[in-house]
Amino acid sequence: MSSIDLESISEATSGAIGAVLSTTILYPLDTCKAKYQAEVRSHGRQKYKKLSDVLLEAVSSGRVLSLYQGLGTKNLQSFIAQFVYFYGYSYFKRLYQIKYNTKSIGTKANLILAAAAGACTAIITQPLDTASSRMQTSAFGRSKGLWAMLTEGSWIEAFDGLGISLLLTSNPAIQYTVFDQLKQRLLDGKLKKSGNGSSPESLSAFSAFLLGAISKSIATVLTYPAIRCKVMIQAADSSDEETKEKEKKPKKTILSVLDAIWKREGVPGFFKGLQAQILKTVLSSALLLMIKEKITATTWVLILAITRYMVVTQGRVKGK
Repeated sequence: MSSIDLESISEATSGAIGAVLSTTILYPLDTCKAKYQAEVRSHGRQKYKKLSDVLLEAVSSGRVLSLYQGLGTKNLQSFIAQFVYFYGYSYFKRLYQIKYNTKSIGTKANLILAAAAGACTAIITQPLDTASSRMQTSAFGRSKGLWAMLTEGSWIEAFDGLGISLLLTSNPAIQYTVFDQLKQRLLDGKLKKSGNGSSPESLSAFSAFLLGAISKSIATVLTYPAIRCKVMIQAADSSDEETKEKEKKPKKTILSVLDAIWKREGVPGFFKGLQAQILKTVLSSALLLMIKEKITATTWVLILAITRYMVVTQGRVKGK
């Protein structure tokens, strides 16, 4: 196995572990945010007037644990998505560096590489993303299991929102490009101060958290209208409720969702839940990148140790 593959796998594993941990820690907030974003005002009435109303409903109905409905699926989706994304991004980046014989990558190239990795991730994980969104936005205590969610409709429905997910590849592309550029500037400054240009450096936990928060905030504000549309497209229908179980609703599309928001909520509707989205995604991404930065070195050592063990074992077998 080549050094490029090993480094890419190390990056991907660290990112995936960071994603699972950050997703689990912030999952109740994510559930409240998803249910709040999915609701559109109807006839002037609104069930959730603010984010805290979702939490109050869970507490008052005695279904606090339902804030974790779909956590297993979300963690599976997060692990696979982040592994694919970090592996793809790291691998594409190293191929670029080898091809052009350079260690630095410009902003435009970074955006293209990140978008390519994001597109691969979206296509591979879309069914899990759709299922987890429907679980979260189902009525408390009425969420179905993963297999039931995936098989209750056609496989085409499992890919609901794929188009907008591909559009939203610009979000992590912007985020990780900003993070990498800021990180490189900080590390270059540290290396100049230490006077050792070849010694690898890592960010402190606070620096990684801060850069993660800044980069994700920028990406979230720029792409938020599309984010809300995606949540609404993938959300569980009200027809899932007991009184409307047999009602068939028309398929949601980007245009139908945009039309509903415009007619019922106006321009502010496109940014409904922006504060909650920033709070959740900034904390999640900052935690992910902070955890990833701190465990990357350990992951790299473990992968090298495992690889060396496999090589030695293989040599002994051949010797026999």
